[in-house]
Amino acid sequence: MSAETKTGAGPQGLATRVITGWALVGGLVLVGVVLINAWSILSGALFNKPFAGDFELTEMGAAIAVFCFLPYCQLTGANVSADIFTMRASPRSVALMSLFAGLIALLFTAILLWRMSAGLVDYRVYEEFTGILQIPIWWAFLPILVSLALLFCAAVIGFLQALKRVAR
Repeated sequence: MSAETKTGAGPQGLATRVITGWALVGGLVLVGVVLINAWSILSGALFNKPFAGDFELTEMGAAIAVFCFLPYCQLTGANVSADIFTMRASPRSVALMSLFAGLIALLFTAILLWRMSAGLVDYRVYEEFTGILQIPIWWAFLPILVSLALLFCAAVIGFLQALKRVAR
């Protein structure tokens, strides 16, 4: 992360704060999923009546949480990388690889955002619901699309930072 991103100054600082907060929201969603599962297990064991539809909420909640974490991973560089390719490379080579990876992240995120938007429209039009709780499936797409928009912002920040390193 650049000094501007770390200090919270400018648009990058704002994006960093929003992305960090969004990751915390994902953590809260994950805690909720764990609590629902714990309640289902306990009520099933104690009262022989598990929480109906717990697996539906687990599926949706886990998907939402994972997408909430993606922008933060992109912003902090916590993605999977193959250090074997970079450990003996020059700083310029590493900067060029980072620039290429940033470009790929931008393109991939744009495609995901585009296709998930189309998926939201389809699920709204065809009104598909979960089997037990009858939750509209398109509801899960809303936070996922927010996550992808934030992922795109994080990819732009990473790309610009890599571009600065290449220009040095």
